[in-house]
Amino acid sequence: MRSFDDARAFERPKAPPWRLGGGLDAVLAEWAKDAALQRCFVLDEELPGRPADTRPLPADLHPSVRRAVEARGFTELYSHQARSFELAQAKQSFVIATPTASGKSLCYNLPVLDCFARDPEARALYLFPTKALSRDQEEALRAFMKDAGLSHGAITFDGDTPGDARRAAREKSGVVITNPDMLHTGILPHHAGWARLFASLRYVVVDELHTYRGVFGSHLANVLRRLERVARFHGSSPTFVFASATIGNPREHASRMLGREVALVDRSGAPSGSRRVMVYNPPVVNPELGIRASYLKSAVRLTADLVRRNVPTILFGQSRNSVEVMLKYLRDRLAEDKIDPSAMMAYRGGYLPQQRRDIEARLRAGEIRCVVATNALELGIDIGSLDAVVCAGYPGSVASLWQRFGRAGRRQGQSLALMVASSAPLDQYLAADPKYLTSAPAEEARIDPDNVEILVQHLKCAAFELPFEEGEGFRDVPPPATVDALEFLAKHEVLHPVPGASGRRVFHWSSDAYPANNISLRSVGWDNVVIIELGTHKTLAEMDWRSAHTMLHEQAIYQHDAAQYQVERFDYENHKAYVRKVEPDYWTDAMTYTRVDVIEEDDGRAPGQDGLGFAFGSGEVSVVEKVVGYKKIKFHTHENVGYGEVTLPEIQMHTTAFWLTVPEATVQAQPAPRPAVIEALRGISSALHTVACVGLMIDPRDLGRTLGSRNGEDGVPRKAPGEGAMFDPTIFLYDHIPGGVGLAPRLFEQREELLRRARRLIEGCGCDDGCPACMGPAVSAVPGQGTAMAGLRRRPLALELLTSLGVTPLQ
Repeated sequence: MRSFDDARAFERPKAPPWRLGGGLDAVLAEWAKDAALQRCFVLDEELPGRPADTRPLPADLHPSVRRAVEARGFTELYSHQARSFELAQAKQSFVIATPTASGKSLCYNLPVLDCFARDPEARALYLFPTKALSRDQEEALRAFMKDAGLSHGAITFDGDTPGDARRAAREKSGVVITNPDMLHTGILPHHAGWARLFASLRYVVVDELHTYRGVFGSHLANVLRRLERVARFHGSSPTFVFASATIGNPREHASRMLGREVALVDRSGAPSGSRRVMVYNPPVVNPELGIRASYLKSAVRLTADLVRRNVPTILFGQSRNSVEVMLKYLRDRLAEDKIDPSAMMAYRGGYLPQQRRDIEARLRAGEIRCVVATNALELGIDIGSLDAVVCAGYPGSVASLWQRFGRAGRRQGQSLALMVASSAPLDQYLAADPKYLTSAPAEEARIDPDNVEILVQHLKCAAFELPFEEGEGFRDVPPPATVDALEFLAKHEVLHPVPGASGRRVFHWSSDAYPANNISLRSVGWDNVVIIELGTHKTLAEMDWRSAHTMLHEQAIYQHDAAQYQVERFDYENHKAYVRKVEPDYWTDAMTYTRVDVIEEDDGRAPGQDGLGFAFGSGEVSVVEKVVGYKKIKFHTHENVGYGEVTLPEIQMHTTAFWLTVPEATVQAQPAPRPAVIEALRGISSALHTVACVGLMIDPRDLGRTLGSRNGEDGVPRKAPGEGAMFDPTIFLYDHIPGGVGLAPRLFEQREELLRRARRLIEGCGCDDGCPACMGPAVSAVPGQGTAMAGLRRRPLALELLTSLGVTPLQ
């Protein structure tokens, strides 16, 4: 008896020709014999596999769909797939939240195709966060529909879709596969041209729900409000199906996204093989400074062992640069083994669509031994069967880590899930308590669809699509709140109210502008920068606007497929970067300066009010980021071999923050020079950031931090006492997502506990001077203060400073 996984399960490739021997067991045996290596494994745990929990194919499944499934030898469904079919048949919206590779796609494909078999006019809309995932699902769905004898068709509608295919999507396609941005700007504003879709819309599928959080998720919730409004106008009321990787609050998140309660399916019936979970903490190479061996080189060395033994492996990096560096190191290391460099490929954002699809196809065919990837491969793209996952660094959340680990060990047999810890404080915090990774609950996803700025933007779009009648709500936004917002827009002459036939006012769009085009769902400019090679005029890749500031400034080394290109010119206005191929012995790493200015304080406490010497606050802030220069980092040794300047405009973001201000009198009362106190405060801010991320269960990239002035003065003080005006140094922890998603108020509420946890982290470290694990890396002494800083240690000074501010240890 076989159970159905997904539409590709019946096209499993033959074993690749290079899998001739060795295997995972041989690698693990070699590692077990290496005593030095074993000392660095801080976690080595085997998670048992689980058998399948299956159900018979539903009795009411349409015969043509049943035949398509049974023709492949599948006579059962996994329990979560059967439960999903029951809910869909009852027209109950639901969220499916099961691990990677559990066959989630069938949870929505099966009821959709059953519906199509019964109703030739039925339509469905699939939303995926990326183009690559849309194309992958399109191919699988088409094959399934063809075998079921259905003529509905499936077409991806995105920016790459040619004109004739766009017409076919509007007029004939049974399933329109798109992304939230295209739905927002290309479909909803033109819904009259999509009347066939909306009039017969039976299902809306939102896959990879866990990726829709923060501002992007808040925007999507409003796009779904508009979608339901347009569907209702055309006479349909679709069932919504959400699919998510494991997160801490799938039902709450999907219900918030839809504006009403949804059912939850979270018990997976899919089988899994045993998984060996290991955490490798590189050895300390400088005990005085607490510096460890490079985690990138350590990850490459361990991955090379796997590749030599023909273990299909994926190596995850944290950034584009780290992926390209590791690919180069891996190819260099395995060149002496005469392994074809093309058997090791990178996969990341920025690669052109055709290049990504070629890599995906080669992965499925088993032609690639190892893929080095960013989080672009966390999502459900089908890349075949892998036996090992190596994560170079903690990806920021338990949910993301297990999403990556789930890429290996599809059904039977042992798989390896290995994390190599970096020197970052959060990585070292987890290396000290690695059991957290296998026992902690997954993080929660948070959105705020009623954020006023976001809501008003989508009310404008909704009014453009269909006029609002007074008394009409905006899905779960009550009519009184909706009319208040509409009147606000009318006062600004964006909408024009006129008397309606029922005596109620009707609000019409009154501007010549097209609102959706000026509203980005991701709250950053979504015009990518195109990377062009000089001489050949070949387009190499593309990059998002924000990342271009740090990676495509002039004289930057841009890395692509383990080759290096120098940026000769960055055409800022036209979003083009011109590069020339070079062979340097270094890569570049941008240096960014961050300033936070308080715009409005929502809550605050004066020094002493809580029994603590800090002044606390939270509220709206402006975060200004500017790339001011770059470092040249030598390959293999990672030495800093030079600097360069960068002259690019600032990037500004409005968000929310929590801040702690140390009064100037407290700073001057310390038995150490001011620069040393500032350095200790930097270390405290690092510890606060670490414990805040763990305590709130958030991705550390979602929480920014900096040390600056509460009153907006520029920079960290550089004058000694008596040499001019000082300011009260302030630690800012700010929401790194524009507009914020509510982290600042939660930090403000937990401020006392956070400070005590930060103190415990610093106190409990075994270092003498404050190392990267507890206080982050030390910043160089302030110019001119070298003598004053000599002999002072950060850790004792930080603890003394916390004591003077009333922060006592946790009992």
